[in-house]
Amino acid sequence: MITTTLTFDELAALMKQSAGVTVDVRELEKEPDVPFATLGVDSLGLLGIVGELENRYGVALPTDAERCKTPSEFLDLVNNALKTGV
Repeated sequence: MITTTLTFDELAALMKQSAGVTVDVRELEKEPDVPFATLGVDSLGLLGIVGELENRYGVALPTDAERCKTPSEFLDLVNNALKTGV
């Protein structure tokens, strides 16, 4: 079981690194339910973020992670998976 949680700061950094999209963390925190598509992150970019997290934490994330529509939904799913180890 992993005792860390993914934050909006880390997600914003991953969005830049894996998807090439720069977002303002404060805006992301204010509007966590804005669709990834609106932010410029497509399914391939989200897949890159998922892959990076799987490599970083050594755990396979649920396949639903790459289908999340919003940062809020993504953080909830990933943090739950990291907490439970599933």
